Amino acid sequence: MPNIRIREAAGLLGVSDDTVRRWIDSGQLSAATDDSGRKVIDGAELAAFARSNAAPAPVDPLSTGTSARNRFAGLVTKVVTDTVMAQVEMQCGPFTVVSLMSTDAVRELGLEVGSIAVAVVKATTVIVETPSTLKTQ
Repeated sequence: MPNIRIREAAGLLGVSDDTVRRWIDSGQLSAATDDSGRKVIDGAELAAFARSNAAPAPVDPLSTGTSARNRFAGLVTKVVTDTVMAQVEMQCGPFTVVSLMSTDAVRELGLEVGSIAVAVVKATTVIVETPSTLKTQ
């Protein structure tokens, strides 16, 4: 299992290093010491902790029935249009979602900076990448 340093864990969880240290001190997370003497957290334990302590998803303002499970409620932060196509950026919690659509769709949906919208992702392909320092066997 990979070991993750406190700073990396904090970045992955969207909290400060001090918050992760408090969780370790309170026993919510356990830490070991690596060969360099730094505190590290077991990757599997961090994943379980992240899942069990995740903030609830924002309320979906559309409340519509759909088969898509990847729904990200958020705020439109940027709209760039030309005569045919548009790029719409949304901030959905800590994530930025970018969508390309027709300019007509932007007008029909009334999308503008400050609008509340839901990004729905339905894809058959999801690419997962790892740091280049990991080696496959």
